[in-house]
Amino acid sequence: MPKMIVYTDLDGSLLDSTTYSYAAATRALTALREQDIPLVLVSSKTRAEMEPLRERLAHRDPFIVENGGAVFVPHGLFDFPLERMRTRASYQVIELGLPYHMLREVLKQIEDAVETPLHGFGDLSVEAIMQVTGLPHADAVLAKQREYDEPYLLQGPPALIEEVCRQIVTRGLRWTKGGRLFHLLGENDKGEAASVLLRCYLRQQRMSGQTERIETVGIGDSINDAPLLAMVDYPILVQKPDGSYDPDIQLAGLIYAQGVGPVGWNEAVLKLLAQVS
Repeated sequence: MPKMIVYTDLDGSLLDSTTYSYAAATRALTALREQDIPLVLVSSKTRAEMEPLRERLAHRDPFIVENGGAVFVPHGLFDFPLERMRTRASYQVIELGLPYHMLREVLKQIEDAVETPLHGFGDLSVEAIMQVTGLPHADAVLAKQREYDEPYLLQGPPALIEEVCRQIVTRGLRWTKGGRLFHLLGENDKGEAASVLLRCYLRQQRMSGQTERIETVGIGDSINDAPLLAMVDYPILVQKPDGSYDPDIQLAGLIYAQGVGPVGWNEAVLKLLAQVS
């Protein structure tokens, strides 16, 4: 059983926000692998987007998709059935979010209520998603394959943004913002999904008779990472491309990584591993 679990955001954290490369974090990735520390990928990305990245990383640990919409656990990792689990391909899946078609319906209801177009990914062409996100064509195709979270464009005065957010909350749903886009989601977030997965690791630990505490690390760069950072022992905030830190994330014990994206990610992980070893 692991003594530590590292949860990480992808875009702007492990991955460079422009090139989507993790090359600058190679040393820390190698160190985690050598010490058998699980690296849980936690993203607003879809499963379809994350699987090619997992192949490139030779990633074998669980991953969390679409802002906590579901936890994907490779078969055989845990010796017991998982809560709210269904089987899909090579995974046990814990679904926490609402089905995508329901989110699409709600977005259209809100669009009518505020009398302003709200263009979700379901409305946008692949070319439009490429323009908004900077993703190459193949990745933009994968980004449209959504299951639990609807990114949408929202531009206008603060009063409009506040009203759209109010409309979401009054319907019992949640919203968040990650980088360039707002997201409509159910009663789930990155922190809740990470907590569900941690409970699985703790149950496996109890079944094996071990009692050593599992310490948790969370790494992110934007406000949609706040729920994740709030639930871990070591919350790490990496710098934005301009060298700043997200001012909306204010947590006790927050660790400020010295570096942008994967550069700061690498530095912070290596420094933490040296401290706790």
